[in-house]
Amino acid sequence: MAKRVFVTGLSGFTGRYLRDALMADGLEVYGIGQSADEGVRHCDLNDVASLTRIISEVRPDYVVHLAAIAYVAHDDPLEFYRVNVLGTEALLKAILAANVTPTKVLLASSANIYGNANQLPITEDVPPAPANHYANSKLAMEMICRNWFGKLPMLIARPFNYTGFGQAENFLVPKIVKHFASGASVIRLGNLDVSRDISDVSYLVEAYRRLLVGDAVSETVNICGGRDYSIAQILGTMKEISGHNIQVEVDPGLVRGAEVVRLYGSPAKLRRLVGDIPAPGLREILTHMYDQYTAQAH
Repeated sequence: MAKRVFVTGLSGFTGRYLRDALMADGLEVYGIGQSADEGVRHCDLNDVASLTRIISEVRPDYVVHLAAIAYVAHDDPLEFYRVNVLGTEALLKAILAANVTPTKVLLASSANIYGNANQLPITEDVPPAPANHYANSKLAMEMICRNWFGKLPMLIARPFNYTGFGQAENFLVPKIVKHFASGASVIRLGNLDVSRDISDVSYLVEAYRRLLVGDAVSETVNICGGRDYSIAQILGTMKEISGHNIQVEVDPGLVRGAEVVRLYGSPAKLRRLVGDIPAPGLREILTHMYDQYTAQAH
């Protein structure tokens, strides 16, 4: 029988790409999410009884926890903690209550927990310095998960920024790419003097896939490319790809007070655990997204 994977957030941006990657590897994929796609069930992450019932039915060999409030500027701070912290604990309780013994539980945290780190590139032993509610909630999630290391074979992933076609447009890269693809003359952005480690979603899901079936447990690992890109680089590359320029206006309403200026990590530990993963560069990522948005518009 094929191995089964249970994924929270299965119908989200990352979940859809992960599902395709896991199914291509011969795995059966089930989970909870917001869509009515095959294999996707509706369930409040904090509903332990319903989660337990679903997990009991699926009997997964692996669990991947993606469900989260992931947009840093989300306007309800309580939701960060209800979903990202208490929802994660509810999932772990449900796994035990369902009396299943997964080979691995992979939990998605975030590189945002590092904040404005003094060391670059950031390794896993850099002290956390969260600068917003999203990052605080992810760090709190990690602290709770560590209390479960003795009960379940768990691995915590800290993805840095990643993108791809289909990501919500309130995230920076798809917003920029779609503006160029639509022929817009002006784009309104927030903080311009920031840079981020940006990977393609295909790189991320391949890292997740390898970590899931690998031997590492009770570990924390960065998912990153190892270099950062500025907003100016993204805009300049998009100008070259599209053949036209866009006027940039700073919108005070989009400027974050506690902004992380520079965020990029070291993939050394990831490579030790799963080997080298093909990583598309910035131009390749942006070109692929631009071509898909342009095709969608026509």
